[in-house]
Amino acid sequence: MAAGSERVSRRSFGRMPDGRAVDEYTIDSGGGLRLSAINLGGIVTALHCPDRHGNSANVVLGFATLDDYLQRNPHFGTIVGRYANRIAGGRFVLDGEAHRLDVNDSPNSLHGGKHGFGTRWWSLNPLPPAPDGSVALELTLTSEDGDQGYPGRLEATVRYTLTPMNEWRIDYRATSDRPTVVNLSHHDYFNLAGGGSALDHELTIHASRFTTIDESLIPNGIAGVENTPFDFRRPTRIGERIREGVPQLLRARGYDHNWILDREAKGELFAAARLADPASGRVLDIETTEPALQFYSGNFLDASLLGSGGQAYRQGDGLCLETQHFPDSPNQPEFPATVLRPGRAYTSSTVHRFSTG
Repeated sequence: MAAGSERVSRRSFGRMPDGRAVDEYTIDSGGGLRLSAINLGGIVTALHCPDRHGNSANVVLGFATLDDYLQRNPHFGTIVGRYANRIAGGRFVLDGEAHRLDVNDSPNSLHGGKHGFGTRWWSLNPLPPAPDGSVALELTLTSEDGDQGYPGRLEATVRYTLTPMNEWRIDYRATSDRPTVVNLSHHDYFNLAGGGSALDHELTIHASRFTTIDESLIPNGIAGVENTPFDFRRPTRIGERIREGVPQLLRARGYDHNWILDREAKGELFAAARLADPASGRVLDIETTEPALQFYSGNFLDASLLGSGGQAYRQGDGLCLETQHFPDSPNQPEFPATVLRPGRAYTSSTVHRFSTG
């Protein structure tokens, strides 16, 4: 069904348990990049882009049916919030008031709790094409005061834009009527080969430091990456050092850490990471306004989930590059603040630029 433009289409994707309709919108950059998203969780169900020979493939992991996303989704393609990543013990204190959150990653709260933003129905609508040829989808959600334990009624807006330069841009905005904490991100599992393992991808992260983790994956310090398996300042095959028996890798069963980006200016887009698949030639460059990047190497994929093409997802078949603020910032005042107060707006932007090499 056409939805205002020949580069925007819509189809039914099923219904939520409460009867609300879920649609899948697909937008096309006009240059080979094509993104599909649904109301549930703002989930990006597919992201097709061409390889060096012009052959298109879906480069994100996902499911074929709404029921799979409802019943067993490990955050494939979701908007994560109200707080992306972990908050220790599921609690924090703000302005002297203690707040207890939903604990869904014992003993911590992860990605906003069991009913975080990735599980919610978002209003999803296409926007008129921009003068430069960009096409966009806008998603909105209201998170009520006390939702998963978070204070404040939060009004969130997320915009997905595809540009003619084969860029996928995500812009986040949120306001609250009470002081709260906010950390929004996107949880795509990328595989630039379009299938098989992503461990042969080459990754560059523009960061000379990362936050070390304790046994429950909560930051417990800051360390330099030099002479460690966490040094991705030059292009490095992901599988090259992932099996090294260092405590930090053993605790996470691979990479699941927060890199502190070597950024030049706050609030401006800057280079964060580059992911390249030598076999297909696909390259993904990421720019962000955020201070950090969580790199997760798909450590808990165990072949129990079947993807949209019927394949079993195994460890390392997809990887996440989540631009965000640091994990557990509400409990660690030395980290960049994530507090949002009434009268102010939370804003964040990330650009994914696809090319071939």
